[in-house]
Amino acid sequence: MTHQIVKLTRDCSATEVPGGYVHTLAAGTPVVITQQLGGSYTVTAGFGQLMRIDGKDADALGFTVEKTEAPTEFSDQMVWDQLKTVYDPEIPVNIVDLGLIYSCEISEHEGAHDIEISMTMTAPGCGMSQVLKDEVEQKLSQIPTVRQIHVEVVFDPPWTMQRMSEATRLQLGLDY
Repeated sequence: MTHQIVKLTRDCSATEVPGGYVHTLAAGTPVVITQQLGGSYTVTAGFGQLMRIDGKDADALGFTVEKTEAPTEFSDQMVWDQLKTVYDPEIPVNIVDLGLIYSCEISEHEGAHDIEISMTMTAPGCGMSQVLKDEVEQKLSQIPTVRQIHVEVVFDPPWTMQRMSEATRLQLGLDY
């Protein structure tokens, strides 16, 4: 997507990247859409401040709020597919290919599924950790028969660029 300038059609919430602070952007505020992935939007506003707008507020940007069809039955692949719809707001890469998912344990109990995720951020103290954690929980909760989701953000071992998939390193020009 090329950078697109739009004026907000209504007030909406936006999360400061990477600080994680939530602000209200006023109707009429011009923003530049820099990334539109995984159902959320990364924009710059004001003096170049990077902000993330949730997909539920797509109408404020002049887009239609996307309705996603709920899957009909559970599979491990569905869990990984959902995780791949969560994107880093600064880097146009999903959290799986970026190497932020350290583990994903799925257990079944009487036909219901519990999911335990251990994930990290690219930098300790990243203000987006709660935002991304919440998005993982929200997207996994859409999978049928999921009973419980527990996401833990950890920083040991520290994330390194070597955790990225080879395709991601190539995409970002980091293959060495």
